[in-house]
Amino acid sequence: MNWNRLQEKLSILADAAKYDVSCSSSGSKRKNNNKGLGDSSGMGICHTYTEDGRCVSLLKILLTNHCIYDCLYCVSRKSNDIQRAAFTVDEVVELTINFYRRNYIEGLFLSSGIFKNADFTMERLVKVAKKLRIEHKFNGYIHLKTIPGASDELMQEAGLWADRLSVNIELPTKEGLKLLAPDKKHEDFLKPMKTISQSIIQNKEEKKIIKSAPQFTPAGQSSQMIIGATNESDLDIVKTSTFLYKKYNLKRVYYSGYVPVLEDDKLPSVGTPVPIVRENRLYQTDWLFRFYEFDPSEIVNETYPNLDLEIDPKLSWALRHREQFPVDVNKADYHTILRIPGIGVKSAKKIVAARKFGPLDMAKLKKLGIATNRAKHFIVCHNHLVSLDMDSLQLRNLILQSGKSKYQQNFSNQLSLF
Repeated sequence: MNWNRLQEKLSILADAAKYDVSCSSSGSKRKNNNKGLGDSSGMGICHTYTEDGRCVSLLKILLTNHCIYDCLYCVSRKSNDIQRAAFTVDEVVELTINFYRRNYIEGLFLSSGIFKNADFTMERLVKVAKKLRIEHKFNGYIHLKTIPGASDELMQEAGLWADRLSVNIELPTKEGLKLLAPDKKHEDFLKPMKTISQSIIQNKEEKKIIKSAPQFTPAGQSSQMIIGATNESDLDIVKTSTFLYKKYNLKRVYYSGYVPVLEDDKLPSVGTPVPIVRENRLYQTDWLFRFYEFDPSEIVNETYPNLDLEIDPKLSWALRHREQFPVDVNKADYHTILRIPGIGVKSAKKIVAARKFGPLDMAKLKKLGIATNRAKHFIVCHNHLVSLDMDSLQLRNLILQSGKSKYQQNFSNQLSLF
């Protein structure tokens, strides 16, 4: 094997893979039986984090950056003048095993451009995963990006070897896709999502009857969309992600800010990247309707189609609904406490548990991990009352001034550049 050429390929195809952010691995429980390599049990990448906070490293590469499509938003589009490369199946397997043995990685995240056709490309992705599992007894985490348009049979086989499968929705709206990738159809992304979703449900039913039935993509499926390449609002983005979660039971939807690298009348100007803070606000919104019991329409709607980039969406909602505050944390139920700015899921549970032993005051709340600089304006507790003299705008400005941090300053710098 020509290691110099392999290293050159790795440099090209690892760099090309950096635009794909949907590589979290939480949810898989593939255990090592002491007869193989690796163990993805309880793990979640390059670097990502599991649900319990552990950091996990994956080898994140493309099988190839050759592509038959010419999507304007993609760096690997066929018209782009870049250095091209492609791994063989054996090269990806060899890299994964060698990197694992050197303790560089704990799994593989493999995506690809489309060369020849969807089935041809998908077949090679499946071969990589199968060879790692069967020939090398590799039990580490494997995430495969599936190829829209590939046959259901290949999707089914991929799910037997990979811990997670994902299909990128690419752009939030049909109109955006038609504008920037006219060769592709929105339905081409939804069909494999449906196939994977149905197979996951079927596999769960089979395992209830036959415990030894093989697992099918135990960490579920995810997707990713590019934001800011077209003029979609945050409402458009949230509507799409909500649909995907409900219709196909996705584990995660990832949001990737578009980085302008091409001068074209249909695209944002070069040098005007989407501010990272917009991605952050979308992830916060995503968390609110997945874990905080908010309805998406409470956060973004026709009246408020875009998220406030200066404050988090929960605080923004609270300032628009002052009539629901202040909340007495010593009496309110868990669901109400969960809506208070500065209080997270774990903190809300701690409050409900701790108040059984006596009334809570601000000092005790702070010990429980509450962000009191925000929460104090929306709660009543022992020896603490809220002044109702300020309107929402005054309170917003006060919180922004009192909450200035290095983190928020970076956000402010991004906004000023934007």
